Amino acid sequence: MELNSLRQFLVVARLQHLSRAADELRVAQPSLSRTVARLEAELGTPLFDRGGRLTLNDAGRLFREHVERALGELDAGRRAVAETTAEGAGTVRLASETFLTLTGPLAAFKRAHPAVEVELNWSPAADMARRLRAQEVDLCVASQPIPANGLASTPLFDEPVGLGVATSHPLARRETVRLDDLADEPFVSARPGHWQRQLLDRLFAARNRTPRIVCEVDEPSAIADLIAAGLGIGLVPGFARRIEVQLPAVWIAVDSPDCRRTVTLYWGADSHLPGAARLLRRTITDWDWPAAEPSATPPRA
Repeated sequence: MELNSLRQFLVVARLQHLSRAADELRVAQPSLSRTVARLEAELGTPLFDRGGRLTLNDAGRLFREHVERALGELDAGRRAVAETTAEGAGTVRLASETFLTLTGPLAAFKRAHPAVEVELNWSPAADMARRLRAQEVDLCVASQPIPANGLASTPLFDEPVGLGVATSHPLARRETVRLDDLADEPFVSARPGHWQRQLLDRLFAARNRTPRIVCEVDEPSAIADLIAAGLGIGLVPGFARRIEVQLPAVWIAVDSPDCRRTVTLYWGADSHLPGAARLLRRTITDWDWPAAEPSATPPRA
């Protein structure tokens, strides 16, 4: 089996669509179809079901796991050799749902280790476990739980998640708000899969309700701007109160013990972390996260 064929298989397995995979790989679709067919012939079994649409079957899912680990180990070997010859400089790859939380430790890391290259990858939490096991990234920071099989982790901090509203909003003078008060309010939210959206959907589902979302945003940092502009209200982490911004918005505590997030650092339990990744892991885990804990008073940003 050729390495290039295995890499192409992983793209097809991820997208489960030949034409989109061919576009991403920049190869002709008939050529990609022949590559998949050759792999299936070598293995003696189909890897995809082709009834209507291309779907990875049980054999394909099993094969994908082994291919991801094998290619990940090869890449780890290349990086280990490069790290040795570069006398400890190396590269570290970090994935996160948002990097706003991590600017402090990342800046400190770069000051302490300017020769280390840091690759930042935005990633939904649902994809993090696979990327770690495949060694596509070294470390992940998530604000929601991810499947822990084969992974090690350490919690970084736990904090309340509040409600952001424009200063002109009727709720702006409240110190706390109940979830039942928000049933008919318009929400500005991240797209499905992001931790803020997961939390919002979970809080409303517990009350047999569905949030009224008027705007979905790909860029989490834009949520505060849209809330301040009066387009709707939204969930905002307590961490956001520590950031110096000038927006006409108010952070209000939510009267619910479930309106919280726990930020956790993950890495592969069975994979050898490069020296650069171990250094960044130490920087992130040793960071004094509670030091800037905001006061209980909901400030106006």
